Amino acid sequence: MRWINFSVDGGPSAYGILDTDDRIHEVHGTIFEPGERSGAVHRLADVKIEVPFIPRTFYAAGLNYVKHIREYAELTGQPVSEPKQADIGYRAVNALIAHDEAIVIPPGATQVEYEGELVVVIGKKAKHLSEAEALSCVLGYTIGNDVSERLWQASDRTFWRSKNADTFKPMGPWIETEFNIDAAETTVRLNGNVQTHFRTADMLFDIRTFISRMTQCLTLFPGDVIWMGTDGKSPKLKAGDVVEVEISGLGRLRNHLVN
Repeated sequence: MRWINFSVDGGPSAYGILDTDDRIHEVHGTIFEPGERSGAVHRLADVKIEVPFIPRTFYAAGLNYVKHIREYAELTGQPVSEPKQADIGYRAVNALIAHDEAIVIPPGATQVEYEGELVVVIGKKAKHLSEAEALSCVLGYTIGNDVSERLWQASDRTFWRSKNADTFKPMGPWIETEFNIDAAETTVRLNGNVQTHFRTADMLFDIRTFISRMTQCLTLFPGDVIWMGTDGKSPKLKAGDVVEVEISGLGRLRNHLVN
């Protein structure tokens, strides 16, 4: 099932279920507390796709693919060192934007790059889950683009601006509740040309490992998200570029860059 948050002609956003014919069946409530179908049906082409929801807590698993670890080591001048455990970080919700909205290059930013990522959406309160139980709290999955300013990332003591500048976190276009990660591939296109391609499941630490480890120390709540990291390297982006992150079985997230 595909849940979508949308608006029509500038009106308030609503949730709906997207069917295979690109029709949206509007639903009362939210994806976490859904109600009955309202009876209203919209064509996907006639609506504006909104951010699926604003996360309660925005978690991010950095350095979770081998090629990306090597490239980060090269950028920072450090030796290649794979993480020994599944450590989680945080991002800021102010940076979220929707499918087809603009990524704004901040003043002074000179090395802006994309990171195509799988996003895990938590649907149930969870604490002390084993790895075998871990996926029981997952509602579904969506796509993220963890836009990053690499020179800021290398020089700042924290990632406060390199990862969290306004518009640096496109997410969407919808949430898919039925997803087979083992069959999924992530492809990133820049101006229509494939730049990055990798098996989505080729993570150092998988989703079960992260959720289990996290819930030993903290409680996950409905509306939390976990971004699972990326592989490969991005070219430097500029105003006018269009980035598309596609994960097979989920869809495609598209955004353009402006100054």
